[in-house]
Parts: sequence; C-alpha cells; structure tokens
Amino acid sequence: MNEVMMAADASSLRGDGATSFASSPSSNLLPNNLPLLTAFLAFALAQFLKLFTNWFKERRWDSKRMIDSGGMPSSHSATVTALAVAIGLQDGMGGPAFAIAVVLACVVMYDASGVRLHAGRQAELLNQIVCEFPPEHPLSSVRPLRELLGHTPLQVVAGALLGFIVAFLMRNSG
Repeated sequence: MNEVMMAADASSLRGDGATSFASSPSSNLLPNNLPLLTAFLAFALAQFLKLFTNWFKERRWDSKRMIDSGGMPSSHSATVTALAVAIGLQDGMGGPAFAIAVVLACVVMYDASGVRLHAGRQAELLNQIVCEFPPEHPLSSVRPLRELLGHTPLQVVAGALLGFIVAFLMRNSG
C-alpha cells in the first residue's frame, strides 16, 4: 500500500511547483484559459457570421444557420485553428500541446472538407431518389437526410483564417 503515490505527492517530491487540480482551482477556471476562450470565441463568431453569408448567398435571413453545421465560414476550422494558434502563442510551438492541437486541427479540417462534404452530397442524392418514389412506397414518407454536413475547401480556409485572426486579436488584447 505504501508504494502507491498520488499525483499531488509526486509533484511535491519533484519540487517543480506543479500542483494538483484540487489545490489550485483558480488556475483551471475558464477565464484564465486563453486558448479555450479563444476557441469558443472563434466558434461563436463563425456561427454568427453564417447568418450574413447565408443572407448574401440566398438573400434571406435564416437564424437556424447559427446552430447548423456546414456553410461559410467553417466553425470547426475556426475553432481548432484558434485553439492551435492560441496554444502556440502562449506556450510556444515546440511543446506537445501545440503538436496535439495542430494534428487535431488537420484532422478536423480534412474531415470537414472530405468525408463530411461527400456524406452531405450523398444525402442530397438519396433525398432526390426518395422524392421520386411513389406515395405508396414504404420509404416515401421518411424524413429527409441532412444535406449540409461538410464544407468546401474555401469554407475551411475561411474558417481557419478567422481562427488565426481571433487568436492573434485575443493574444494582443490580453
């Protein structure tokens, strides 16, 4: 039993000033975590901007765009880019946190412009096929699949650019 060491015990033995979650709750609060705040702000701003890009494209206001996926700019790309850039600006680009954030950003942006975009295109095609079924067909009354799932490469780049801008502005304002 004496061989089991808690994380707090290990950090006190190392003498490196590391503390456990329980001993420093103020360092874990949201307002003190600039990368997390930056990511949330980039996400919210991207979702808000979708109202205006949708109006510009379709000439109508659609408040549902603020909670939907897909569209211009990519909020997924904005979020992960802002997170990676904020971590890089705060902790440097040589650490493991930045490496993890960059890899996460690449995976999310690849998925948004690849897998999810093509899944949305397939959903659009399947919805067209179902619409052509006669009314007596058992699948003619199924709810349509969501078609706006992914992003075009331009939407992903716009989201990433927004994430960069938000991260730099947050860094300079703090």
